[in-house]
Amino acid sequence: MGTALVYHEDMTATRLLWDDPECEIERPERLTAALDRLRQRGLEQRCLRLSAREASKEELGLVHSPEYVSLVRKTQVLGEEELQALSGQFDAIYFHPSTFHCARLAAGAGLQLVDAVLTGAVQNGLALVRPPGHHSQRAAANGFCVFNNVAIAAAHAKQKHGLHRILIVDWDVHHGQGIQYLFEDDPSVLYFSWHRYEHGRFWPFLRESDADAVGRGQGLGFTVNLPWNQVGMGNADYVAAFLHLLLPLAFEFDPELVLVSAGFDSAIGDPEGQMQATPECFAHLTHLLQVLAGGRVCAMLEGGYHLESLAESVCMTVQALLGDPAPPLSGLMVPCQSALESIQSARAAQAPYWKSLQLQDVTPVPTSPSTHSPEGRPPPLLPGGPTCKAAAPAPAPSSLLDQLCLCPAPSVRTTVALTAPDITLVLPPDVIQQEGSALREETEAWARPHESLAREEALTALGKLLYLLDGMLDGQVNSGIAATPASAAAATLDVAIQRGLSHGAQRLLCVALGQLDRPPDLAHDGRTLWLNIGGKEAAALSMFHVATPLPVMTGGFLSCILGLVLPLAYGFQPDLVLVALGPGHGLQGPHAALLAAMLRGLAGGRVLALLEEDSTPQLAGILARVLRGEAPPSLGPSSVASPEDVQALMYLRGQLEPQWKMLQVRLIAEAWLCPGARLCRRGRWGGQGN
Repeated sequence: MGTALVYHEDMTATRLLWDDPECEIERPERLTAALDRLRQRGLEQRCLRLSAREASKEELGLVHSPEYVSLVRKTQVLGEEELQALSGQFDAIYFHPSTFHCARLAAGAGLQLVDAVLTGAVQNGLALVRPPGHHSQRAAANGFCVFNNVAIAAAHAKQKHGLHRILIVDWDVHHGQGIQYLFEDDPSVLYFSWHRYEHGRFWPFLRESDADAVGRGQGLGFTVNLPWNQVGMGNADYVAAFLHLLLPLAFEFDPELVLVSAGFDSAIGDPEGQMQATPECFAHLTHLLQVLAGGRVCAMLEGGYHLESLAESVCMTVQALLGDPAPPLSGLMVPCQSALESIQSARAAQAPYWKSLQLQDVTPVPTSPSTHSPEGRPPPLLPGGPTCKAAAPAPAPSSLLDQLCLCPAPSVRTTVALTAPDITLVLPPDVIQQEGSALREETEAWARPHESLAREEALTALGKLLYLLDGMLDGQVNSGIAATPASAAAATLDVAIQRGLSHGAQRLLCVALGQLDRPPDLAHDGRTLWLNIGGKEAAALSMFHVATPLPVMTGGFLSCILGLVLPLAYGFQPDLVLVALGPGHGLQGPHAALLAAMLRGLAGGRVLALLEEDSTPQLAGILARVLRGEAPPSLGPSSVASPEDVQALMYLRGQLEPQWKMLQVRLIAEAWLCPGARLCRRGRWGGQGN
């Protein structure tokens, strides 16, 4: 359906007319730098370009008082001294004769974007706007913000389109208190904000920016604040916040629309935020949000004051909206201690209002303090318990790109395409013969140790898989789907793993569903992480060999993905992902699609799905669509995980946390201890591990 880019060049008109060190960073070049970079990367050309319109008086009145709108309108005819005097009545604000026009365009751009998404004209989009909006309140400008663009868009979506559940994600480095005030008693809007807080010592210096501000009245639990109490938060901290706090609540809320207050002062190099998250992190955050609301995501620019970092982060966000694979994240995926404390504090504050947190927040089973793997080697790239690094001074624009590790998407070549022409290879039956005897001989050599691959149909299927896998490893195609006879599923998966490791993959993640055992001859060298969903019992046989029963409820499945699979996957940082749906996998199409869609954020999108040949065409089709970049279908409101599913998850997290730091998130208090959780150590959950 496409991605919209909403913009108007008039929004560069408003600018500071007098000396004010606090306000001078909000300048027109913020928009032009971002737009120029989008054009240089060819991204603007791939979007549906919409020219912003002005929001009407009635639309502004959805969240602002008539008196305040009238006050801003009068700035059009004020002189410089009068503008400066009026600006001084507000906190961190400047007015310009063009401010009213620009602010109406900024609000109108958000309305256009929401209308385009909710009418089906596009799937998602970005409104590139200024002035920003999330600090603006009903009757007051604040923090460079004049009209509250995202809040107006949310109110419009409710009024015009009849929406009942809207998620607002504010990843700007400042608390969007304006949005919070406007919706804090409204259960139809779930507002999530992370922000630099430093125990109340950072602007806007508000007590209500802390984690225990959770809304009021009917809106209790629908305001989620995640205060960062140190600078230097990086990629691992941001991803952990999504996996362990935002996404569990979002799936339980089941939004019909996702609005993003997309402030990029939370990115590396920005003088306001002093954080360390690299631009590609915002591609991952956007990708994770696209599994919600059928992919209906509307992002609107807020802050961002380091032009180079801002431009790159905007490009990464747009690439993700377009469905491009997210580049691999740079750096160790180990959340810092301060970030974990903040996430735990926010979970504790929200637990009374969300069933997904009430059942998950149990104290893990005590484990050995050893940080060594069961094989006796220290885990690779997994130091424990770091503190957040103090942010260095903002790097010069010329040197920033050297730190970002931006990876271009591989070129894509298709042979014969089905459903997903730019992503999924479906090879003709005679591909082995077409490629000559060399491929045939190589296929036979890989098949020789496996009796189940001796039959012609299994050999042919293996040849197709090897051909596809080589295309992925060579960078010719991003992801794909291969089929194999059910009797040969385990052997085919074994060959795929060995082939991947011997042809360029340094770290391979295999998520095996159903009756598939880890190949016995697979080396214990830390290059392969084997996760089996569908085993008879929860077992951590090593830090690289994990099994868990298939959860029986949707809530349990989501908890397994968010609380186990993705934290392990992001901690492992694979460069190839295999998803195998083996005999008795028991996974319905929407659940399989969600799993594949979320794993697509790993390994630069290099995901190979292996299905049984008798799988339904509908399953293959839905997987092809999500691997292409489309949103998975909604699972609907999530059910509560069963006690057995919760206990299995907590047992495994307790076993694996010492080695895999992305799993670490638990309440300081035990107010929501799951009954029987302390009994998980023996009995059904009998796997061994440190």
